[in-house]
Amino acid sequence: MKYVLFVLLLTVFLFSSVYAEDNSLTKSTTSSSQTTQPLGAESKWYYGGNIGFSFWNDYFYLGVYPLVGYKVTPKLSLGAKIGYAYVSDDRYEPFPALKTSNYGGSIFSRYRIIPQLYAHAEFAYWSYESINSFNTLENTYNTDRYWVPYLLLGGGFSQNVGPNVWLFAEVLFDVINDENSPYESGDPFVSFGVGVGF
Repeated sequence: MKYVLFVLLLTVFLFSSVYAEDNSLTKSTTSSSQTTQPLGAESKWYYGGNIGFSFWNDYFYLGVYPLVGYKVTPKLSLGAKIGYAYVSDDRYEPFPALKTSNYGGSIFSRYRIIPQLYAHAEFAYWSYESINSFNTLENTYNTDRYWVPYLLLGGGFSQNVGPNVWLFAEVLFDVINDENSPYESGDPFVSFGVGVGF
């Protein structure tokens, strides 16, 4: 039963992502008899982000990651993300719950190889809180905060399923593998879900 619940929650988490995508490559062309906007009238800016949550066995996570992007050309875009995640971990009784926040930001570039397939490069810098010890007199954790750099390289696939709506899958790999990273070396950063362009 726990496995089914875990898969269900993972599915909800993955499909709760909202991502802005470049819609200029998927619009159909219009005939010359129809009224169209001038070429420069379409906005080159796009907005979006991710929302993630998880709860399992006294563990709770909620993260918000907005982004803004700018289409330099129809194939190349640049952008920036910021993020904040709240974590409450109460799995280790008799110790009190560890309540902490992670935060950071990144800059990225995306190049569309074909309208559905894109290459992605991203430099991210995230702050994490780490437990050093437990103070039994005060019943509190002694923690340190540290910053972790990531250089994420990879790509993704997006498929238009309606006006400004995409299904997407993205796989990125960290090539820095900083010693303070909470992730194992070589682990992929995988995300997929529904994307909405603005």
